[in-house]
Amino acid sequence: MGNTIGIRHEDKYELERRAPLIPNHIKQLIDLEGIKFFVEKSDKRVFDDDEYKSAGAQIVDNIDQCEVVFGVKEMPDTLFRKGVAYIFFSHVIKGQDYNMSMLKNIIKKGSTLIDYERICDSNGKRLIFFGRFAGLAGMINSLWAFGRRHSELGKDTPLANLKQSYSYASLETAKNDILQYGDEFSSNRKKYFNKPVVIAITGDGNVSKGALEIAELLPGRELTVNQFLNKDYSMNDSFLKLNILPEDYLTHLDGRPFDLFHYFEYPDQYQSTIEEILPHIDLFVNGIYWDERYPRLITKKWLKKNFKIGLGPSVIGDISCDVNGSIECTEKATEIEDPVFVYDPGSDSTKMGFHGKGVAVMAVDILPSELPRESSFHFSGALKPFVKQISECNFDDTFEDLQLSDEVKNAVIVHNGRLTDAYQYLEKFIP
Repeated sequence: MGNTIGIRHEDKYELERRAPLIPNHIKQLIDLEGIKFFVEKSDKRVFDDDEYKSAGAQIVDNIDQCEVVFGVKEMPDTLFRKGVAYIFFSHVIKGQDYNMSMLKNIIKKGSTLIDYERICDSNGKRLIFFGRFAGLAGMINSLWAFGRRHSELGKDTPLANLKQSYSYASLETAKNDILQYGDEFSSNRKKYFNKPVVIAITGDGNVSKGALEIAELLPGRELTVNQFLNKDYSMNDSFLKLNILPEDYLTHLDGRPFDLFHYFEYPDQYQSTIEEILPHIDLFVNGIYWDERYPRLITKKWLKKNFKIGLGPSVIGDISCDVNGSIECTEKATEIEDPVFVYDPGSDSTKMGFHGKGVAVMAVDILPSELPRESSFHFSGALKPFVKQISECNFDDTFEDLQLSDEVKNAVIVHNGRLTDAYQYLEKFIP
């Protein structure tokens, strides 16, 4: 007999409405595989309880009876039970301070932790992700923030009519607004700006692809960094859209040709030249993976020096949202209800909202939840093929004997209260 599976009610954020598995996929797993599902009651989940009930799941007040629990975001320290496997985005693999108490409790209680982020193919490519939807929602929010910030600065452009992602009934409705208001902006751009608006999007992963998908809706020219620096555009263009890749701003100290894999292994042998590009950018949208070994994209020192002479972005959309990370002035992750703060480089201080001196920063860290139905549908479709093996796995076995595919087994961070060999390095971060 297989494990019973629980779908948890999300409680980390008030507006977290996503689900790891959608009702239609649960129905298929029940009908075809005979898996037993319990779904915790929720009055805010984008798919309501009746939809799960119609799919064949049991709706319950809690999922204490389940041997496997699926969620989306981090779970409370008090939730974990001995012998139970929990699958969610744990955000612990970098030793993040804010989640070490949770990891410690998982170990203490003798639980198992599987992290979606570590379910990858043999080439290290992630197989289950919300990334594209973070990019989609993040770019919508960044354009909305750009419109709102410039209204605050006295330029009421059509972009101020955009809404925050979560306020749209669907992704298509948001796209239609961007097409409309982008065209209106383009028709009257010189009324607001005496040059093209330069939008830079960093990275080439799923997040960046989602952001680029939205940026493509705006009228204007898509340029490489070299084309932009060589002024291969017209001053009559409304928007200039740059996709900044690592090879565009990272150079080897010895002048060797850029090699991405070599950079990943030896980042200390490279230097960043991105500060040559930054003065010309109006809206900077960040979608890269970053850790402390890599150079920052925008430092507080650069902002302090350049903001007072009117150079650099007026708005930053930090989709990656590494606190004090690649965008050093991202002092905190923001909530959907209050998504933007203004960072004042002069005083090194922040103020929530759009008012004040400095650069506006949008740093929501649960962006896919602003498109909850579409993002859950996509995520559930990627997760569904792995559910059967997890439901049939005997987690009481030794780690070596777990009947899991390599993709899933490599994502087991803790097994029955013990860090697995691949994640023993986390021990030094646990208080």
